[in-house]
Amino acid sequence: MTYDWRYARFLHLFNVERDYFECHEVMEELWMDDGQDSFWQGLLQVAVALFHARNGNGGGAVKLMTAGLDKLAREADRRAGIDLDGLRRDGEAWLIRLQRHLMQNETDPPPFEPLAIRVTDPFLGQMMITAGTKETP
Repeated sequence: MTYDWRYARFLHLFNVERDYFECHEVMEELWMDDGQDSFWQGLLQVAVALFHARNGNGGGAVKLMTAGLDKLAREADRRAGIDLDGLRRDGEAWLIRLQRHLMQNETDPPPFEPLAIRVTDPFLGQMMITAGTKETP
């Protein structure tokens, strides 16, 4: 299977650099170019949720993680090259922890917890490594 280099770059930024803002930039471009596919949008929203969580915006993080997971729930592993079921499970657990924190403690920002997207396709994994060394192919 072939993958868009921006997807590999997104995965590198998400998993290695944890630069969720730049993830958003890369994925938004891919999402727009690919007809605003809900799969890309779901991944985009998960990254933006983590960006908000890291910056203490728990409400925004909940809203975007919920929207992202809703979109990804409609997707199959058909083309992803990632453990999409695992991402959905981990994202749901992350969301529950964040919601509990927000209900119990309205003044302190939630502690930041990153997520990882497990790459299952070795070719995509190699692309992800390469994508960490440059901006474009």
